[in-house]
Amino acid sequence: MASILVTGSQGKLGRFVTARLASEGHRVHGVDIVSASPSFDYTRLDLTDYGQVVDAMFGVQDRYEGLDAVVHLAAIPAPGQAADAATFHNNMLSTFNVFQGARRAGIKRIVYASSETVLGLPFDTPPPYIPVDEEYAARPESNYSLVKHLEETMAIELCRWDPELSIIALRYSNVISPDEYAAFPDFDADPALRRWNLWSYIDARDGAQAVVRALTYDEPGFDRFIIANADTVMSRSSAELAADQFPDVPITKQLGEHETMLSIDKARAVLGFAPEYSWRSQV
Repeated sequence: MASILVTGSQGKLGRFVTARLASEGHRVHGVDIVSASPSFDYTRLDLTDYGQVVDAMFGVQDRYEGLDAVVHLAAIPAPGQAADAATFHNNMLSTFNVFQGARRAGIKRIVYASSETVLGLPFDTPPPYIPVDEEYAARPESNYSLVKHLEETMAIELCRWDPELSIIALRYSNVISPDEYAAFPDFDADPALRRWNLWSYIDARDGAQAVVRALTYDEPGFDRFIIANADTVMSRSSAELAADQFPDVPITKQLGEHETMLSIDKARAVLGFAPEYSWRSQV
């Protein structure tokens, strides 16, 4: 059992992460800038204010004293939801404050939400190969994605400074809650609708599983993992989709019938991540 702070606890993914961690027996402390439901115990916190953040890392009166780990999910969650400068300033500053505040408090384990966008989304410029993985250099195509790339770069350097520090970046695909699956069959009418992220997604429940797996990963230093579900959002085969939409992109392995083209091989092998859900069983 650990004492874990979850930022963005009221977000789409955050609600599932806090529930999963609590079900595993951890003491979960949610922080967010938005109001919580009356049944959820959380602390209102502005992550762009370093004083508030570092204070919360040491404890909040009547809530908790000290932390074993931090799960950082809070952010403006996608391009276009705020002005470019606002997205950059909010997300970059919040993540610096969380990383730095945790270090000042002596917390050695941080798991945070990076993004599939660092892989080059939307794939208007085709990827170098399919399935894409963590091996090629980041290709940010938006201010939102640029921040995610800079966050990973910052994490690398912080771990270099402190050899005991562990920071895990989870490059989440498009987070989907179960109530959104009803719309998935409509994607079949036009493959181009979801071409932008190679027809991938991550069930929020499996996204929460990835956090649990990353928190139990016992190696110091920085690492990054693509987190997606095992299948695509489409009924057409993955090989057919790739050949139709990306005819000039090399295919580096034989694709399963509906296999994700955001490779989760590394997350499977290193973290033990194993998606448990699929939209196909929900619709």
